Amino acid sequence: MKSPGSLRRFFLAAALLLLVCQPAFAEKRVALVLGNSAYQNVARLANPVNDGAMIAATLKNAGFDVVEERHDLPAAETRRALRDFADRARDADIAVVYYAGHGIEVDGTNYLIPVDAKLERDTDVYDEAFSLDRVLLAIEPAKQLRLVILDACRDNPFAKNMKRTVASRAIGQGLAKIEPTSPNMLIAYSAKAGSTALDGDAKNSPFTMALAKHLTTPGLDVRRAFGFVRDEVLKTTSYRQEPFVYGSLGGDDVPLVPVKATASPANPQADIRRDYELAQQVGNKAALNAFVAQYPDGFYAELARSQLAKLAAEDARVAATEKARLAEQERARLAAEGAQKGQQAKADADAKAAEQARIAAEKAKQVAQEQVAAAEQKRTAIETSAAGKAPEHKASESKVVADNKAADQVAAGPAAAEKTPSTNVAALSDGSAPADIAKSVQIELRRVGCLTAAADGEWNSASQRSLALFNRHAGTRLNVKLASTDALDAIKLKPSRVCPLVCEHGFKPDGDRCSRIVCAEGSILNDDNECEKRGKKPVAKRDRDDRERAAPLRPHAKQVIVGRSQAPTSASTARPLTGQEREEGCNSYGAIMSGKCP
Repeated sequence: MKSPGSLRRFFLAAALLLLVCQPAFAEKRVALVLGNSAYQNVARLANPVNDGAMIAATLKNAGFDVVEERHDLPAAETRRALRDFADRARDADIAVVYYAGHGIEVDGTNYLIPVDAKLERDTDVYDEAFSLDRVLLAIEPAKQLRLVILDACRDNPFAKNMKRTVASRAIGQGLAKIEPTSPNMLIAYSAKAGSTALDGDAKNSPFTMALAKHLTTPGLDVRRAFGFVRDEVLKTTSYRQEPFVYGSLGGDDVPLVPVKATASPANPQADIRRDYELAQQVGNKAALNAFVAQYPDGFYAELARSQLAKLAAEDARVAATEKARLAEQERARLAAEGAQKGQQAKADADAKAAEQARIAAEKAKQVAQEQVAAAEQKRTAIETSAAGKAPEHKASESKVVADNKAADQVAAGPAAAEKTPSTNVAALSDGSAPADIAKSVQIELRRVGCLTAAADGEWNSASQRSLALFNRHAGTRLNVKLASTDALDAIKLKPSRVCPLVCEHGFKPDGDRCSRIVCAEGSILNDDNECEKRGKKPVAKRDRDDRERAAPLRPHAKQVIVGRSQAPTSASTARPLTGQEREEGCNSYGAIMSGKCP
């Protein structure tokens, strides 16, 4: 009986033979490119028409069957263009709509704004603009890929002057996040939802320039192409703008431009690699176990086992976390009910042991993740290396096998670690995180305002302090000793600054920068970083009164004590009464005459 891999290769060869013997039926690809610059009621935009022309030329050079380019369209012509494009997309395999111009988000719905829109009130958006759903409807008939690209996340002048008819109606910055409901659909924003994009200083926007460079690379999956676009835009804008893609595709690569078929010798490793990548994309234990069962030996088998160790470590972490939670609940219950000391002591011990097991499971998961990341890095290096390096390839395979075995032992828990030589465990525990993960974490820490140093990939004390600062302000408990994928994911969840901006004396926070404090004429800046008027500080009245009371009487001064029914009596040698004398009542005439008081 033939194995599943051999059957798959048989059907693939048969399909290729049919393609050779029959007329070729190439995929039909159509595109609509819209660019709005000449807005009639707000300031003109410089780049959208140029951006549209660049994308249209890129798609035409890539061999698209239909590329319709339109610019500066009013609302009625925009709707007509979308309707006509929907007819062209009915028999297409790939349909692409690119839009550059103004966009706005109202109550969670995204709208693209034609050049004749006024938008004096928030409700005018329903009549004068057209929703993103209308664009998605135009590409709905395409069979294989439906792609919408929006370079419309600019700072929108309509939102500033728009009157609100309902106070609760929300008008957001940039575009709102969207989750496509149709399959095989991607929606790419020039900037992440809720943020704005930059036009740049050149003729085209940074996003469009990166698109033209990567999107139509022959054979490159469209998701990887947008990944390269993201990296380039982040670098170009000093990490101020991050493009984002919403939606999902299946397991097969979907390039906008296919690779031209060329004759090449058969490569068994290519089939194994393709099967491994498919199993990795599925990402569950069943798929990886099936791969290991079909290919039990070799480099990719060990990579699959490292992925299985990572999944096992995650399952162990989830189970340990739940057990720790239940143990803590039981301990709290017994303490609240006033149970016997023996029961409470046992519950305390169980909760402590469960928490230690949870911490160990967290560390084991992190180790497994780092081993998978390192193994994938080695795989990439091996696959892209030049031919004729078989000994180096073998050495790399052996290193991956050893690393994966060590990761399995750490993930198995303390019992397995006791049976393992201490050198293996030490090699895992004190190794630093891969440089690319560390650099990615540093980049995100800079974005949220917790790191001021450069993102150089070296996880040093400054980086550890910045992650500790993030923990304090974000309420997380990430391990600061290592830069992990968990830390990277946690920081990416924060859409804006987390750590407060700290300025030197004489400066104050102003958005994401420090601006100098300028005091008005006649005022100076004090030690509290506040402006106060020039002049001598006032002397407290209380201190002055105390000094006057403490000073001796002048020679010519006389003090007269007057009773209710007595005439004034001269007392040239008298002195002021002390506090104790006042408490004893020496200010009354009777006490003075009794002799108790002076």
